[in-house]
Amino acid sequence: MVMSRSPTLRLRDGSEMPQIGMGTWKHYGTKAADAVYAGLQNGYRLVDGACDYGNEKECGDGLQRAIGEGIVERADVWVVSKLWNTFHRKEHVAEAVKRSLADWGVSYFDIYYVHFPISLAYVSPEVHYPPGWYFDGKSEVKHDSVPLRETWEALEELVDAGLIRHLGVSNVCSALLMDLFKYARIKPSVLQIEIHPYNTQARAVEYAQSQGLAVTAYSSFGPLGFRELSSPKALRTPPLFTHPAVISVAQKHDATPAQIILRWATQRDLAVIPKSNTPEMMRENLQSASFNLTEEEMGVISGLDVGLRFNDPADDFAGCYIFS
Repeated sequence: MVMSRSPTLRLRDGSEMPQIGMGTWKHYGTKAADAVYAGLQNGYRLVDGACDYGNEKECGDGLQRAIGEGIVERADVWVVSKLWNTFHRKEHVAEAVKRSLADWGVSYFDIYYVHFPISLAYVSPEVHYPPGWYFDGKSEVKHDSVPLRETWEALEELVDAGLIRHLGVSNVCSALLMDLFKYARIKPSVLQIEIHPYNTQARAVEYAQSQGLAVTAYSSFGPLGFRELSSPKALRTPPLFTHPAVISVAQKHDATPAQIILRWATQRDLAVIPKSNTPEMMRENLQSASFNLTEEEMGVISGLDVGLRFNDPADDFAGCYIFS
């Protein structure tokens, strides 16, 4: 089997980050371990995880299996995780990072993000883990008054200690990035935000890239992943895979709709982290960089933009506004 390899994006320190990685959100149990193992077996070299996904131990099992069989070495793989909202206080940041490192079975993260710019009250892992949005595990969202600066400076110490190679931020707007740049001793290397043809985020991408950040798009297929969660907003939105504009471009390139959507993103110099359920889908996604869309085709896909965001905490968790 000839494996496809992802192109790379250069980070501010010169490191080459795989541009096409694999997402792990909504992979659970042994399926998570098997997916990570299969992804590495089929050529992926970046695995995007998070404490909040509730599957880091299983994802780590898949990684360790691949390392044990000689498919990859640890240094080959970009292992990514994210700081959950309940660990924003400086005294809890290291606790969260070390717990996730132990679950993955690694000694450092290649990228570690602040998952949301929302600080929630601390919940001990002994009470419930991952903590999730609800303080009581049921319905109460309890905020905490922790500024991003406190969290960021605690993360910088973990970079100094060798536990993190690159810092990133997720789900933040350009204004908050501007503020972060004012005090960050170690500037973020990557911004991860929701980007798909229904939500192109052109201005946010332009600003971040102008400041030397790589930009990673999540939820590249728009409503698809949120339909699995029965999101009303996603259920009433036409799937991108069946949109006539996407299908028309796919037919011209003898490609799948998924490949067209991913190539639209990577031609914008975005990284992508699609979740795949089968080795066939994994290989298909990696092969999406093997052709180029014309300027006109890029415009057609971008023309679907309606500023539609599916991952907005305000839709599900009262008082958690991060987007205006």
